[in-house]
Amino acid sequence: MSNYIHVPPGSPEVPKLDITVSEREGPGYRQGALQLLRRLRPHWRPEEVTLQLFTDGITNKLIGCYVGDITDDVVLVRIYGNKTELLVDRDEEVKSFRVLQAHGCAPQLYCTFNNGLCYEFMQGEALDPEHVCNPDIFRLIARQLAKIHTIHAHNGWIPKSNLWLKMGKYFSLIPTEFADEGVNKRFLSDIPSPQVLQEEMAWMKERLSNLGSPVVLCHNDLLCKNIIYNKKRG
Repeated sequence: MSNYIHVPPGSPEVPKLDITVSEREGPGYRQGALQLLRRLRPHWRPEEVTLQLFTDGITNKLIGCYVGDITDDVVLVRIYGNKTELLVDRDEEVKSFRVLQAHGCAPQLYCTFNNGLCYEFMQGEALDPEHVCNPDIFRLIARQLAKIHTIHAHNGWIPKSNLWLKMGKYFSLIPTEFADEGVNKRFLSDIPSPQVLQEEMAWMKERLSNLGSPVVLCHNDLLCKNIIYNKKRG
């Protein structure tokens, strides 16, 4: 991970819309999604728009928007989870998205809004663990990741890792206890203490910092469901 992302010159600007989409299912998020679509797909008739909620996200809510039975043009609306901005720098996320898009490694980013972003739906299948054990598929994944790692997104700067800064920030967010007695009991019994985790991080930092491994652009959220496989395209 590096601490400076430079968007290539000539990359299309991404509109930032002053719209907030409710996280709650029902009329709330439909109304917000339709507000976005009035800007992104003004020719769509609101009463004909179908919203499909995807349930595979861990921290975000993802909604697919399309008209009728036609799924060739689907707008994805991603609503950020509550307080996830404490973990994710949203401005840097958008920059990274634009860099990857410029190199053909990400879908088109249509816009951002107050609590999320909209982007192109990519046809294909979100993978499961058994898929990534398939040699034909994991070789494709490896090639795509290698392509991402070779992207120079620092405008001549020598990139420096922000791994330890991020890890330190995550540690500062670790709770010391939970109000729910059952949850708190599991937390204290199953999770190593902050002191143990800090010692492990210090051990990792000492050894990894001396390996001389190059700092490259990374995905950093490589869950199986974040990998889309299109069998026709390969």
